[in-house]
Amino acid sequence: MGQHVIKMPDVGEGVAEAELVEWLVEIGANVREDEVLASVMTDKATVEIPSPVEGKVTWQGGAIGDVLAVGSPLIKLEVDGAGNVKPGEDPAEAKDAAPQAEPKKAVAPAPVAAKSEPAPKQVDKPKTNGANGHAASMPTGAPRGEGEKPLASPAVRKRARDAGADLRRVHGTGPAGRISHEDLDAYFETGDNGVASRGAGYVRNTSVTDVKVIGLRRKIAEKMEAAHARIVPITYVDEIDVTALEDLRKELNETRKGDRPKLTILPFLMRAMVKAIAEQPHLNSIFDDEAGIVRQHGGCHIGVAAQTPNGLMVPVVRHAEARDIWDCASEVARVSAAAKDGKASRDELSGSTITITSLGAMGGIVTTPVINHPEVAIIGVNKMQTLPRWNGQEFRPRKVMNLSSSFDHRVVDGWDAAVFVQKIKSLLETPAMIFIED
Repeated sequence: MGQHVIKMPDVGEGVAEAELVEWLVEIGANVREDEVLASVMTDKATVEIPSPVEGKVTWQGGAIGDVLAVGSPLIKLEVDGAGNVKPGEDPAEAKDAAPQAEPKKAVAPAPVAAKSEPAPKQVDKPKTNGANGHAASMPTGAPRGEGEKPLASPAVRKRARDAGADLRRVHGTGPAGRISHEDLDAYFETGDNGVASRGAGYVRNTSVTDVKVIGLRRKIAEKMEAAHARIVPITYVDEIDVTALEDLRKELNETRKGDRPKLTILPFLMRAMVKAIAEQPHLNSIFDDEAGIVRQHGGCHIGVAAQTPNGLMVPVVRHAEARDIWDCASEVARVSAAAKDGKASRDELSGSTITITSLGAMGGIVTTPVINHPEVAIIGVNKMQTLPRWNGQEFRPRKVMNLSSSFDHRVVDGWDAAVFVQKIKSLLETPAMIFIED
């Protein structure tokens, strides 16, 4: 028997280190070739680390949340044969005896059950009970044997961990017993003993769960902390009458050509922002407050805050000034899908000069958006409502929504912020003006 050390691989994109966000094998577990050992995070991408050899796990090189340098020992396996570590040798000096398997990028990676099994389809969002095809009385299944690790994606494991659920007791309906979000729904519905718990009455819950802030959530926290510590924000809110815009949008969608995307309100807002920025270019800037320099960009690179299964990401539509309505719509859909699927590149998640944030139908009537540091402006879209509005003679139903926009008051005066939003308002309320070239 020998020892084989697997090192933190070069996951690409020029990174020198990665954060360990999940172990998918335990010490003492037997692993197969190509089985996923761990998940690591670089910037906003999660990468799976598979095993290039078969063996038994004897050592792990870090705890969840640790940041490991590329090339440092990640995990040690006991293998048949000589392995790649000589007796008394530093594991960091180990030579790979077999080619290192390529790391795989994914937001919610699933461990590989066997080399010949196809990867199951990822479930991005849990579904509600009654709509997921599971009966409420589904058995929870007997505990798995000692050392037998349940198969589940990191997203399912995190959800179970946060809820205090033991995955060994959850009945998995996927390939090789893989546990899905629907399986967790069924487990929560029936309870630990397989007996429906809805009629059990009120029971005290005295549990306290410590959840370590790691991975994307830690990066989001660091970003928000930097914004709060450095930026002095001013938020400006105004109501927009989007009745005419909605009529135009509906007409364009109904008469669109087959290769054109369906339009949401975002492409119109992006084109309105481009026109407003042409009159106030300093709103399309990055503030390097340490150097005391505002870098005003000619290109309008609009970040679009998107909620993903793992947290908030901001994919970027580059050069919106050079895109028409339909091109903006296509690019928003493309980069947003890439972010949600974990396939967005570093370039697609960085380099924005101004940001849009929207909670869609859940957007409330007013929000206070946090500026995407080091930008100086963010435009927040609130929910649309049909409300009575006075036209001078009578009340008429109108489709209205608020724009809640925040600005870095260190470099943007309140007057400039108001002028910027009023320009966007005028364009959205008279949407034909968006299509007129100045």
